[in-house]
Amino acid sequence: MSSPGFQQVQKQAQTLVLAPQLQNSLKILQAPSVELRTSILKELQANPLLEELAIDTISVEEHREDPTANQLEQDEETEFNPEDFSALERMSEDMREHYALENTGQSHTSEDDERREHFMNSLTTSVSLQQHLIEQAELTDCSDQEREALLYLIGSIDDNGFLTETISNIALTSRIPYTSVSKASATLKTFDPPGIGTKDTQDCLVTQLELSRQGNTTAAQILRDHFQLLIRRRIPELARKLGVSTEDIQDAIETIATLEPSPGKRFSPDSNAVIEPDAIVFKDAYGEWQITLNNDYIPRLRISSTYKDMLAKGNLNQKEKEFMIERMRSGKFLINSIEQRQQTIERITLEILKFQSDFFAAGVSKLRPLTMNTIAQIVGVHETTVSRAIANKYIRTPHGVFAFKYFFTPGYKAGSGESVSNKSIKDMISHIIEEEKPAKPYSDQGIVNILTEKKIKIARRTVAKYREELGILPTNLRRRYE
Repeated sequence: MSSPGFQQVQKQAQTLVLAPQLQNSLKILQAPSVELRTSILKELQANPLLEELAIDTISVEEHREDPTANQLEQDEETEFNPEDFSALERMSEDMREHYALENTGQSHTSEDDERREHFMNSLTTSVSLQQHLIEQAELTDCSDQEREALLYLIGSIDDNGFLTETISNIALTSRIPYTSVSKASATLKTFDPPGIGTKDTQDCLVTQLELSRQGNTTAAQILRDHFQLLIRRRIPELARKLGVSTEDIQDAIETIATLEPSPGKRFSPDSNAVIEPDAIVFKDAYGEWQITLNNDYIPRLRISSTYKDMLAKGNLNQKEKEFMIERMRSGKFLINSIEQRQQTIERITLEILKFQSDFFAAGVSKLRPLTMNTIAQIVGVHETTVSRAIANKYIRTPHGVFAFKYFFTPGYKAGSGESVSNKSIKDMISHIIEEEKPAKPYSDQGIVNILTEKKIKIARRTVAKYREELGILPTNLRRRYE
């Protein structure tokens, strides 16, 4: 019998590699204007071929003939690599339109790639929760279908880190098999920070204990079976139900106190931060809706003509020439990426304006249900591109400043056949309660009846859920006698 040993096995496998340029362009697309300004200013300092234009000049370099244009186009290093593009398309089709139209993918020296990747990864003082999770999803060993489900799940996580939609709803909306979404949900719960992707605080705390191998402790039992007693700090009653001492209960509570009830909070932006809208929607003097992009924070760039002339004269040695061409490629890529970002945001804003025209005219009560997939199909990009383009960005409207994601909301069918968004229904519930008599406040069922009269069919439990999300007390606590 032969002794066991090691064997060399040849295995063919497909791997997805996202080129550094594509990574950078996605980050440029996702960055809000203020953060983008920081990155551009850093690149201006690092790349001597880039220069900032005055405010009254054009924002991007005009395409014109120059002595180095043909030379750069004929350089094999500047040709578009279709393998990079197909890898990106297989992963999530992100930025497909941008690069198919521009056809400007180029290779780089490893030193330049490392420098620019570090620069792009250090643009902001903090990483968004979604980006933090997406980066983990991209490194997860799972099927393409489960990875796609992960992206949908990540998009359904609120600022606290909780999953706002059920697995079945996400499977139905995304048209991904329930089993794949369920597996992706289990995978998401293993991501950092611990407790992410859970349904509520109770589930979050239990999951954190399970991940730290404390799933069979007294603390975990309290959270699973006696959460309401824990909230009310009924220590003697907890001790009796669990058959342990009050000291054990106290120790368990101290363990629970070390857990994070809202794992997504540390990724949330500072509540005192100034919000600058990336797009402004307004009516002009003729009563027509107009869109302008906020370019105040985005420096306007071009390639320095001085360095172009130096390259055209041909007096540089090979090393100097390679350096100049690399920096020119880098600068042109940044200029193109910024221009693509602005065009994408403008197109998405235009489609939101068309679809939500009633909102812009009349306010929240006229907000219609809208999905990112709807806008993605109209604009001609992938749904995740829309998700990145609207991340952490705001629109100034006649009714105030709103996050882009505010305009994407599920809804219900009214009796007239029209769709009504859940935000509009929340607004209706708020107005109904504002107009109720203090001594005889409406019950949740009473609100259901009023909405039914408006030909909006909605379950009582849904009214209760929306009322709680609005921070409105239940009927018995709203009743006041004069």
